[in-house]
Amino acid sequence: MQGGILLGPSALGRNRTFLNNVFPTRSLTVLDTLANFGLLFFLFLVGLELDLRALRRTGRTALAIAVAGMSLPFVLGIGTSVVLRSTVNPGVRPGPFLVFMGVSLSITAFPVLARILAELKLLTTDLGRMAMSAAAVNDVSAWILLALAIALSGSGSPLKTLWVLLSAVAFVIGATIFLRPALSFAARRSPAGEPVRESFICATLTVVLAAGFITDAIGIHALFGGFVVGVLIPKEGPFATVLIEKLEDLISSLLLPLYFVSSGLKTNIATISGARSWGLLVLVITNACFGKIVGTVLVSFLIRVPAREALALGFLMNTKGLVELIVLNIGRDRKVLNDECFAILVLMALFTTFITTPIVMAVYKPARRRHSNTPYKHRTIGRDDNLLHELRILACFHGSRNIPTLINLIESSRGTRRRRLTVYAMHLMEFSERSSAIFMVNKARRNGLPFWRRTNSTDADEDHVVVAFEAYRQLSRVAIRPMTAISDMNTIHEDIIASAEQKRIALIILPFHKFQRIDGVLESNGAAQHNVNKRVLRAAPCSVAVLVDRGLGGAALVSSSDVSYTMAVLFFGGPDDREALDYGVRMAEHPGISLVVLRFLQQDLADADDEESLAYFQSKKTSGRYEEVAAVGTVQMAAAIKAAGRFNLFIVGRRARLAVALVERTDCPELGPVGSYLVSPEFSTAASVLVMQRYDPKVEAEDLLGEDCAVQVYDVPDTPLSAITPEASNFYLTV
Repeated sequence: MQGGILLGPSALGRNRTFLNNVFPTRSLTVLDTLANFGLLFFLFLVGLELDLRALRRTGRTALAIAVAGMSLPFVLGIGTSVVLRSTVNPGVRPGPFLVFMGVSLSITAFPVLARILAELKLLTTDLGRMAMSAAAVNDVSAWILLALAIALSGSGSPLKTLWVLLSAVAFVIGATIFLRPALSFAARRSPAGEPVRESFICATLTVVLAAGFITDAIGIHALFGGFVVGVLIPKEGPFATVLIEKLEDLISSLLLPLYFVSSGLKTNIATISGARSWGLLVLVITNACFGKIVGTVLVSFLIRVPAREALALGFLMNTKGLVELIVLNIGRDRKVLNDECFAILVLMALFTTFITTPIVMAVYKPARRRHSNTPYKHRTIGRDDNLLHELRILACFHGSRNIPTLINLIESSRGTRRRRLTVYAMHLMEFSERSSAIFMVNKARRNGLPFWRRTNSTDADEDHVVVAFEAYRQLSRVAIRPMTAISDMNTIHEDIIASAEQKRIALIILPFHKFQRIDGVLESNGAAQHNVNKRVLRAAPCSVAVLVDRGLGGAALVSSSDVSYTMAVLFFGGPDDREALDYGVRMAEHPGISLVVLRFLQQDLADADDEESLAYFQSKKTSGRYEEVAAVGTVQMAAAIKAAGRFNLFIVGRRARLAVALVERTDCPELGPVGSYLVSPEFSTAASVLVMQRYDPKVEAEDLLGEDCAVQVYDVPDTPLSAITPEASNFYLTV
């Protein structure tokens, strides 16, 4: 939108030579056509994610906020229309202009609001749930009022307006009776686990175009046809998911931005000139903000919402965006809004959206949860003579690729039966700018939003996660608690850290940002995952391990009776090496694991704590051996590691106390000198690597994150993993 304004008559387009060469008149027709195609299919996607059955389950609180947040600004919009009609927009018919102004001031943009809440990490808070539910009701109401406004703007004849409205109702009824069975047939013939027929996809997209043509011929706009078809498509099964995957990249990344550019090219800010025009802009912004904020806050007070949350809710409901711009463009095309009035309302929409995030951040800063009644003491693996001590691990993963190795590592970590092991398996999912990101959040949440949440997921990656953890839970005594973190990759480390604090985790296991190809070379998944690991290592409230996955136990899950691993701890000295040794000692309690501790003797680097840890290992009756190596220099150390034998897993400290460096340079400093050598091309091995960092009580994660961190984690009761439904799920969600 900003790009269109800069290229249009407001800025660069003031030069007629530039405008005629870059945007000649004949090209604007093509641009508008593509933009309207994008708008039609975008509204189809919006309808596709809307579940009318769930709309009836919207709570009274959200419904009251939605009604109040729309009624008062609508009334103020009527008053504003009187002022604008008598000043900058004379001659327009009062009925259509009144409704257009009321809708434009009372809208809350659901997609924009969802992304703002996600960025502020408020999406799963009570405030976020309430705002999303109210915005969803507001969105549906806005489309109905917009249809009324378009019908009123079509002709001056009341009978023709009535005919348009009756035709629109007839279209909806006819589509429900005749079209819905055909769409249900296509959904039934698309079972889970099988590809959806291309003929079904093509036929559905053709129906969308046909419905848009019919509604445009009726006189209420083509976008309503696409919206109705999207609503009528059954939400069960993979059919709707495939439609979203086929369309969203093309629509959201190319065609829909063209619509906003087209809108910007039509906006001439220069028409707002003089004290009267700028005064009217201030009046419109004031009425829009006052109506939304005051109406929402007053009703929130009546239903006993705390003052700070009520104020934040008011500003959130004041978010404008996509729907607002659609309304304004339709009003301009229908000659209800002239250029000056259009420019005033566009600036109002942009201003109210821009101020939402900083004001909500200033008003509403939810405090992080603290566990004063249950002190968080066990922040490391450590030695503990109390065999009843419970070990809590937060195991993170980005997809199903690392799950076999991760579960085999968990099985190796369970120790004796008297020592409980609780694992919180956190699926890290990136929240992107795509429309399906909103869909992804909605299907994972447990609330009453009237947007689609699949009860039987057909996502292959998610199915693998569920099946793997369910199989392991049934075969072992380990308590598995799967979680889902949906956030931007720049801030997802905050979710990991907040979860670790709330769950009182002793060890966070992070996946290395590189994966092993078939030829053995490690290939990067991108800088985003790399940065996540570095941020967690810097700010974690407990010990951290980075897992370099080279297939521990193979691609399949290994049962407890079949575990047969040989693991090595490379001990150079220091707190991290002691943590690695303590973890190795716990693993050695497993009957199928043999542990080898290879200690490197280095002059003048001896430490009493190191000697105590090694003595403790030697006193344990575990299968394995202890060796000492007197190696001086890089070459001798590297040769000693290679000569130690073949292992399934190396466990090393991140900040090992080394007299020399094992590698000259590395692009993975978070692995430390030893870990970097074990993953370097110079050391060819099929063994996985676990790089340990011991928690340092001198560095608090909260100090590094800042006092304004607004991460909160909300749990649902633990239930059997086999019942994965929105009503009974043991997936935790942190957003």
